[in-house]
Amino acid sequence: MKPMQNDLSALPKRVRNRRSPWAVHGELDGRARLLLACVGFGVPFALWLLISLEGWADPVFLPPPWQVAAQVLDWYREGDLTTDILVSISRVLGGFLLSAAIALPLGVVIATCAPVRALLEPLTEFSRYLPAVAFIPLIMLWVGIEESAKITVIWVGVFFQMVLMIAEDVIRVPAAPVEAARTMGATNEEIIRHVLIPAARPAMLTTLRSTMCLAWTYLVVAELVAANSGLGFSILKAQRFLQTDRIFTGILLIGLIGLLTDQAFRWLHRRCFPWYHLRG
Repeated sequence: MKPMQNDLSALPKRVRNRRSPWAVHGELDGRARLLLACVGFGVPFALWLLISLEGWADPVFLPPPWQVAAQVLDWYREGDLTTDILVSISRVLGGFLLSAAIALPLGVVIATCAPVRALLEPLTEFSRYLPAVAFIPLIMLWVGIEESAKITVIWVGVFFQMVLMIAEDVIRVPAAPVEAARTMGATNEEIIRHVLIPAARPAMLTTLRSTMCLAWTYLVVAELVAANSGLGFSILKAQRFLQTDRIFTGILLIGLIGLLTDQAFRWLHRRCFPWYHLRG
């Protein structure tokens, strides 16, 4: 009987075809990815812990990890933590969903209609470089200081980026299937509905994932507008009283919620487009 240790044909096909981790587009198994992710988070935390234990930084400027952990418990016992988290999530989702509801159809129209692209693309390119914080006085004047104002700030920060990225996703669809559909007599509407949009969906979901990150980065800016709750508001309030541990807590919570949101989009992408993640 021949020895099995050198018989590659006995291995599963997906294992035989796996590229070296050090090759371009190399692959890692799940445990290796998890281990490296833990190392990526563990090294900065270990440095933070070392600096705190050795007293190399004043706790006013860099609070130790245990002080930040205690601040989380205090914040929770005060009864405000859950409310602040839910309020911030609702504001981010409100601004993001409003942006997506307008940007998705408008981006498709910009990508597929040359006159509309010529009309709106330069204006949108110009608008996306305008800082959202600069609109706060106008938003307060036009919208007021209620929840709608905070959602509008996030919308301003996200929408113009999103609409151009969606348009680019549609433009990048190869011309061959479009020409094939046109040769078979498909109308413009049919080409958009049955060729361009289905082909662009994976990239469009990736764009939504990226712009959700933008929405979270504008949260603190949005909560400058007469807020009395939310994670961004708590960070700004802690700044006034030099509560650095509360600032660190708010920042880390925003990062954690943002990471969970990002992983939810990643899971959704793999769930909706499993073929997109297959490698030859």
